[in-house]
Amino acid sequence: MMSDLSGGRTDDDKPLISILINHNVLEVIFSYLDLRDLGNCATVCRSWKHFLDDENSDFWRSHCIRKLPEEALKSDLMSSLPTYKMKLRAYYHSWNPNDCSRNVYIKPNGFTLHRNPVAQSTDAARGKYGFRQGRHTWEVIWEGPLGTVAVVGISTKEAALQCHGYVALLGSDDQSWGWNLVENHLLHNGDVQGSYPLLNNAPKYQVGERIRVILDCDENTLSFEKNYEFLGVAFRGLPDKKLYPTVSAVYGNTEVSMVYLGPPLDG
Repeated sequence: MMSDLSGGRTDDDKPLISILINHNVLEVIFSYLDLRDLGNCATVCRSWKHFLDDENSDFWRSHCIRKLPEEALKSDLMSSLPTYKMKLRAYYHSWNPNDCSRNVYIKPNGFTLHRNPVAQSTDAARGKYGFRQGRHTWEVIWEGPLGTVAVVGISTKEAALQCHGYVALLGSDDQSWGWNLVENHLLHNGDVQGSYPLLNNAPKYQVGERIRVILDCDENTLSFEKNYEFLGVAFRGLPDKKLYPTVSAVYGNTEVSMVYLGPPLDG
């Protein structure tokens, strides 16, 4: 900074001081807003956009630390998310504790569901956000035994989240689409839609592997990756409805984590 001989600040300092004050004010105001509102703020002016574009800034770091449970920040669940803003967004898109079976609860980290050991029941959970436009990707990690049926996919709000018996609940009606990891079958409307992936002797899912679910609302398709290998399009002709990340499970005390990644990276 430049100073005059009396030790006071010159007029050259004023723009920089103004910027610092404005940034401090913005940090305070923006700290009260959720991600959707912050996204709207980024469209107001170039200065606000520049402030919010740095996804690893002190602002996003403090916002992330304030919102996310410490257990989540210390785990390796979000190892695929390189910025604080992405971690925060994933938390907002995690499992919905108010949209799951009564036999399921969401653990304190916010990203992992736990199915209680209830006999003769199949139980499901949906994410907080549904998608009707754009392209979206999230990871699913099954952290306990699969049991006889373990299904990953999507559903509308109309799909059931609990039923009697041990069945493929996700994919049992026309409001849900799923991949049964135990049998490598695609399921929709109560029918097996074929084997998946289309490989000879396709390997079965191993507990702890990361599955990427890719929902393309522009092309109305659902695809999967496993171990970063694209497995092909699983479903086409998806409806023009909000579609939510969903899983259904039958095994007692099994746990399933879901981490939203954002738009898929092509290539």
